[in-house]
Amino acid sequence: MIVDCAVYDGGRRRTGSLDLHDAFKAGRGEDAFVWIGLYEPTPDELDSVTREFELHELAVEDAIKAHQRPKLEIYGDSLFLVLKTARYVDSEEVVELGEILVFLGHHFVVTVRHGPATDLGDVRGKVEGDSDRLAQGPGAVLHAIVDRVIDDYGPAIEGLQNDIEEVEEQVFSPERSAGRITERIYKIKREVLEFIRATAPLVDPVARLAAGRHDQIHPESRAYFRDVNDHLIRMHGQLEGFRDLLTSVLEANLTQVSVRQNEDMRKIAAWVAMAAVPTMIAGIYGMNFDHMPELRWIYGYPAVLALMAFVCGSMFRGFKRNGWL
Repeated sequence: MIVDCAVYDGGRRRTGSLDLHDAFKAGRGEDAFVWIGLYEPTPDELDSVTREFELHELAVEDAIKAHQRPKLEIYGDSLFLVLKTARYVDSEEVVELGEILVFLGHHFVVTVRHGPATDLGDVRGKVEGDSDRLAQGPGAVLHAIVDRVIDDYGPAIEGLQNDIEEVEEQVFSPERSAGRITERIYKIKREVLEFIRATAPLVDPVARLAAGRHDQIHPESRAYFRDVNDHLIRMHGQLEGFRDLLTSVLEANLTQVSVRQNEDMRKIAAWVAMAAVPTMIAGIYGMNFDHMPELRWIYGYPAVLALMAFVCGSMFRGFKRNGWL
């Protein structure tokens, strides 16, 4: 679906509607460029844009299939940038990833969105409200898109951080379910790893844009890319820290499980030991030896019961004192 198609000249949007087939010609002015926004386009829609702007077939194939890793590639006079978007879903404790693919030339910007991607309507409105930035050309639009995508990582990172803090409290809580906590830790760690795979490959492309290696980016826009790159590096560092922290939390949880299992085994061993004493004594008297003198003693039976109670009581106090019970 073609969401918007507009031509900008001298930092301002031209009034009136623009037909796709007239877009290339309209953006050929000295200070003009075209911005076309697509959302999950059909092959026919993307084919029309491809013919109009002579996009490279390999980049177009990536845009149709989507599910690409973040990257920056050069095709002739144009750049092709793949961005991963992120949105945190609190009810499911997952990070939903989307995708934005950007074709950038000296006189055009084509954005293709897939999945739960960042809405670029607000980005377009913000850029159109800053004529000085917009006058810097397509590079300013690319910065605005990258900046919004990385800013949207913030709420997702905050959501994961809250989940990690909650699971830390659960691990050391007296009322805990080891199996459920372990499952939750693995689930959160999987989300963090998926997030890292979505952000780590983006660090190098943004650094290249900030370094001014591509003449499609106006020199005045490079400082803005450096700021975005610093922001991205900090967020990537946070995610790496989350991964290490979750590994430590998982180890602590497994240690807690092991300690509790040892405590349970000690309790079981203590009760078995106490039960063994009366069992042994009863077993001896169950042999029915006639020559055992205490069998003929009137106090023999009570004395044996008292002995059992005394030995079991002594063992109970000993186990209790040593923390086995």
